[in-house]
Amino acid sequence: MGTDSAAALSLVNKVVAQAFDRWSPPLHQEFDTNAHHDQCGQTLLHDTPELRIWQTHLAPGERLPVHRHECDYYWIALTPGQARQHESDGTSREITYERGTTRYFEFSEGQYRLHDLKNIGEEVLSFLIIETPGKANETD
Repeated sequence: MGTDSAAALSLVNKVVAQAFDRWSPPLHQEFDTNAHHDQCGQTLLHDTPELRIWQTHLAPGERLPVHRHECDYYWIALTPGQARQHESDGTSREITYERGTTRYFEFSEGQYRLHDLKNIGEEVLSFLIIETPGKANETD
């Protein structure tokens, strides 16, 4: 793909806090409670051993709870918008998405990503998440 592809669209990703700064006790608890929660979208559109596709539409102020990624996956922004994300390492980020922005995450054995996502913009924020569960890691 050339530089004009959807994957090349910019993604503004700004760290706004580190070391769990400004995390509430309920947020800390949610990370503990959901440490193995693998529902990484709101609606499961397709589910086979090889491919799982999720759709998410977050209204302004709406939040996708803490969830765990341990399968390789893509996400595709279907709308522009802004979000705040907390990650298990204590980092909080604010992210600006353009429609069509796409990112791919690949995990080695034992790796995973644990985070939440809140729409802090004024419009609906929508994504597709495409996982390859047949390549999931063994973490036990």
